[in-house]
Amino acid sequence: MKPLKKTLLIGLAALAAATASHAETIRVAIGTQDTTINCATGGLLIRELGLLQKYLPKDGRYQGVTWNVQWKNFTSGAPLTGEMVAGKLDLGSMADFPGANNGAAFAKAGKKSVFITVLSGSTLGSGNGIVVPKDSPVTSLSELKGRTISVPFASTAHGMLLRAVKAQGWDPAKDVNIIAQAPEVAGPALQAGKIEAHADFVPFAELFVHRGFARKIFDGAQASAPTYHGSLVNAEYAQQYPEVVIAFLRAAIEANRLIAAEPEKYSDLIEKVTGIEAAVNYLYHGPLGLQTRDLSWKPEYRQALKTSIETLQLLGRTDVKLDTDAFIDDRYLRGAFKQAGLNYEAQLKSYEKLPLKANDHLSGKPITDFQRVAGLWVQGEPKVRHYASVEGALSDLRQLEANGKAVRAVYVHDLIHKIKLLAPLSWYAIDGKGQLSAFLQKDAATAYAKVNGGRVLDFASAREAAKAPR
Repeated sequence: MKPLKKTLLIGLAALAAATASHAETIRVAIGTQDTTINCATGGLLIRELGLLQKYLPKDGRYQGVTWNVQWKNFTSGAPLTGEMVAGKLDLGSMADFPGANNGAAFAKAGKKSVFITVLSGSTLGSGNGIVVPKDSPVTSLSELKGRTISVPFASTAHGMLLRAVKAQGWDPAKDVNIIAQAPEVAGPALQAGKIEAHADFVPFAELFVHRGFARKIFDGAQASAPTYHGSLVNAEYAQQYPEVVIAFLRAAIEANRLIAAEPEKYSDLIEKVTGIEAAVNYLYHGPLGLQTRDLSWKPEYRQALKTSIETLQLLGRTDVKLDTDAFIDDRYLRGAFKQAGLNYEAQLKSYEKLPLKANDHLSGKPITDFQRVAGLWVQGEPKVRHYASVEGALSDLRQLEANGKAVRAVYVHDLIHKIKLLAPLSWYAIDGKGQLSAFLQKDAATAYAKVNGGRVLDFASAREAAKAPR
């Protein structure tokens, strides 16, 4: 080899090595709340399925970039916000109230964060709830006057509780004793009968019921208090790396699509990672679930954020005034929808829950009336069995138990509020034709039974009374 050519090749190799050694490394540090299962499509599923790497940009300015993807899990929004403000995290997921605190904390530090997407929520308010110990004589919120109710302070459940108390015509400072209590403390306290009632957010009002030591007496839908969980980003980071933010949202869209298509499979994955039972995950993420699989910024969610900001100011938790319209930035989400070939405007107008497309397990006929649908998740079966009626499900449950089979969950739907319930601690009314209807509250079941010439039943009695439809 000629000396000049050899020198040139050596020089090019050295240049390539130098360029590689100085290639840009971009951090993508994401804070998650794994046990707050509403955040699954903005954290847990993206991480566990490796979805972010699928969408991170590879061309243009990002060609040759080394990605430093970091994940950190939290049990609540406050410490997650702390690390975002400190510059240790770039993105994070949390509910509307902690999200408002996030924006206020950034502003107080002379910085800015923006809410970029909803992950899961309810424009009606379902997801937050109030429970009492299983053996408590209390069956409705109206019976809690003068009693102590615990709640995680400055949470979305706190906002729901304040609104529900005011709707009773009570003074929250005088007519009830509201104390601060995190869910990990409230669970044992409910088991020991040390608290009279507890208000909480996703998934604890249902989780405590599923685990058998609490009974749900109030759902956020009754307070008409929209609620959601979503993702935020440091605004400076988003401006510097908009394509990265869009990639994160593409991953969230993909996670959302996957869990909608196979809710049982991914409910099991969430249980494996968090310990939150798949039966409860399915209650939220499955068809006709407690909350919608919806990433779009509905007017109700914008109002929920505004209400959160105002409530936090009233509670003295912040003195920072946030402009909701400036705090929510949907440009990145619209970009992600466009890249994914989805119609954002159409989604914005849709309020439908994940639909139930199933045949009745007993008759094989398509289910078309969803007022009294029910479901059984049989142990060892990968899919939930669906039924057109409560009596159909409960009669099949009796047969399964007679054959020595166990079920992971029994689901029914509240006739009044149209929300999915865990059947064992719900109330029922049976009419003269043997038709069963499910209710969250005993007084609602009583009123329905009175009008329809029926009687009120608990779960055990309903199961015994159920006859398979002919």
